[in-house]
Amino acid sequence: MQKKQDINIVWFRNDLRTKDQKSLYEACQQDEQLIGVYCFDPRHYETTKYGFKKTEKYRAKFLIESVTQLASNLETLNISLKVEHDETAKIFEKLAEEYRIKTVFFQTEWTDEEKQVETEVKSVLTNTDFIDHYNQFLFHPDDVPYDDFSQIPEVYTNFRKKCEKQSQIREEIPVPEPRSKDNLLDITTTIPSLTELGLEEFEVDERSAFPFQGGEDSAWKRLQDYFWDTKKLQYYKKTRNGLLGTDYSSKFSAWLANGSISAVSIYHEVKRFEKEIKKNQDTYWLIFELIWRDYFKYISLKHGNKIFQLGGVLNKDYDWGTHEKALNQWINGNTPEPFVNANMIEIRETGFMSNRGRQNVNSYWAKEWKQDWRIGAAYFEAMLVDYDVHSNWGNWMYNSGVGNDPRDRKFNIKSQADRYDANGKYQRTWLQDTLF
Repeated sequence: MQKKQDINIVWFRNDLRTKDQKSLYEACQQDEQLIGVYCFDPRHYETTKYGFKKTEKYRAKFLIESVTQLASNLETLNISLKVEHDETAKIFEKLAEEYRIKTVFFQTEWTDEEKQVETEVKSVLTNTDFIDHYNQFLFHPDDVPYDDFSQIPEVYTNFRKKCEKQSQIREEIPVPEPRSKDNLLDITTTIPSLTELGLEEFEVDERSAFPFQGGEDSAWKRLQDYFWDTKKLQYYKKTRNGLLGTDYSSKFSAWLANGSISAVSIYHEVKRFEKEIKKNQDTYWLIFELIWRDYFKYISLKHGNKIFQLGGVLNKDYDWGTHEKALNQWINGNTPEPFVNANMIEIRETGFMSNRGRQNVNSYWAKEWKQDWRIGAAYFEAMLVDYDVHSNWGNWMYNSGVGNDPRDRKFNIKSQADRYDANGKYQRTWLQDTLF
């Protein structure tokens, strides 16, 4: 009987890049043959208890593009990427029949579904070492000024100020040196189409504020354009509440969400921009937003499943509704508020919505109509191209009165529309012939 070949694996999930990729870099320091694995787990495309697919066509297309790009970038390092459309543990089990898997390197996750998949994989690879790293933060968990996650403050400003004062951002981890050509194993890879994932093909809407493609190269191309070619970064804070077009904000969120680029990489590029071009409140504000992203991850680490529960992290007991008619009106832009309607049609047609829009439609759903905020969060989970579990559920709690907003504010939709869409151009773009 032929002896199985020893291999190590980098298990990719929401870290689809080669630069500032701790798991990949560490794995490349070992002598064993190395492959990457990415799993299009069918459970990510099923319908949830809230009635929406967990992942809809917009994010799935962006993900397919990101994985395709990752496979290409790994190939330049002489590393094969195995991609399959099957349950994750089954894919690893099949690999174990062919190879002796010595070590699996992967990014640390802590939310329930991700931990469950990790447990399943470990149960089929009983003689394998698993090495995980936190690689999705700006401030690394080992570097924040708290002894444990229970000490994370419930107010963002307190967290931000303490981290800015007492923590250092780590240096980027370089792209590993290419391995020997002998490392490039003949691995069968099948990247599924949207149709194979049970989703419909579509053309990008010409009105979309997010017409970008997925993948590490696309992320860096966007950064090059936004920072260095147009220098729009120097106006970021002034324009970030915009509603139309590709350049009112950085639009990094989707690449950050699936890990095509890291927060640490963006931070160091901002610092370089400040040194070489201009340093002002606008450049700082992009870092400010990266810290917000970190904060929701730390809130998730602190509170666990509370971020998915009706009472949120505050255990608030409100009388929430679950009206089907209200949901259909909200989703399809048939509410009495044109500004809400325009935003809801935008997300339905493109998978994207501005930060300003997200806050308003969330406030309207949870605080005007008093509907179960988790239904809204689940709809965003399905539709958003830039869905991130911690930011999405953290923001929905925040704007629904069960999270980390110390002021528990409620948006006046009409005054928001007057302030941010004074000439009505945004509403006309998405409502078209509808009078408002």
